[in-house]
Amino acid sequence: MKLHEYQSKQIFSRYGIPIPKGRVASTAVEARQIAEELGGRVVIKSQVLVGGRGKAGGIKVANDPAEAEAFATQILSMEIKGLPVRKVLVDEAAAIEQEIYLGITNDRAFKKPVIMASSAGGVEIEEVAKTDPDKIVKMHINPLIGIKDYHARDIAAGIDLPREHWKQFGEILKALWQVYNDHDATLAEINPLIIGKDKKLKALDGKMLIDDNALFRHPELSEMRDTDEDAPSEVEARKYGLTFIKLDGNIGCMVNGAGLAMASMDILKLFGGDPANFLDIGGGAGADKVSAAMRIILSDPNVKAILFNIFGGITRCDEVAKGILIAMAEVKPKVPMVVRLVGTNAKEGRAMLADANMITAETLADAAQKAVNAAKGVQS
Repeated sequence: MKLHEYQSKQIFSRYGIPIPKGRVASTAVEARQIAEELGGRVVIKSQVLVGGRGKAGGIKVANDPAEAEAFATQILSMEIKGLPVRKVLVDEAAAIEQEIYLGITNDRAFKKPVIMASSAGGVEIEEVAKTDPDKIVKMHINPLIGIKDYHARDIAAGIDLPREHWKQFGEILKALWQVYNDHDATLAEINPLIIGKDKKLKALDGKMLIDDNALFRHPELSEMRDTDEDAPSEVEARKYGLTFIKLDGNIGCMVNGAGLAMASMDILKLFGGDPANFLDIGGGAGADKVSAAMRIILSDPNVKAILFNIFGGITRCDEVAKGILIAMAEVKPKVPMVVRLVGTNAKEGRAMLADANMITAETLADAAQKAVNAAKGVQS
């Protein structure tokens, strides 16, 4: 789950990371009022969960409240990469001497979090990695030890940070690590972290990604979710506790278990098919959950066939079959459906589906081939 800049910076501030004065506004009038309170020049920043806001015209510097209102009116009417701008952040303008990149993310290859820092801040770190990778300093973190003073000094020296800023840099880095840890983040990033004319460090921008699997520990973060960038089907799936990701193929998949779902998608590709989604109904899914999953799959007009691959352990196959029949009665699907039921009450489940014009299969390979043929309009 992505957090907006203003949400990330509010969290940073609670941990002692200095940020500019400012507030978020939903209307141009609010933006003007905030600009009046701040006095002087302000920055109007669109709050959308995509990069490239500045290039798209979503960030403007206003010299007075009237100009702030005019820019906010303009930005709030924009769409950036297909996402509507519903809010703007009005921050005091900063006098910048240097821009630094500082972030913490997961390194799956090393199975550890990694600090990344660069003296080339203010641009996307991916661009720095492509054009000048030597400017990026990396250091892996042992979670049992955390970040010590010598780690911060090594990073600061690595990016040629002037020594007078090392103490504050160390405090900010430790705070960012605490933010990352406490919120089950997969990314906590400051870009840019600036050295201002006042010789102080300040986080001008902030970005956080939260591990969805940990959101049950953070209900306050769940409430911050912006669904504008999510496909409507993914939003609907979350209501039922389904793990669903929309893809671009034409074979809908309903599977119980993430590993089995990945295997099902792989074998569809092996036989020339193209999955339309990843959908894990999870263990113990009842008829209502299965019915909801089927409706979500069928809401995609690209779907030409559906593959059900259910291993009945905790999830009973007869409950899955019942959900399929309920969904068929409600949705009245016009696409062929291939079902592979194996495990607890599989015989009962197959018997329930026998009269519903379903294509059945004993093995995953057989089911995948039948689904691919069905999507192509070939009779199995």
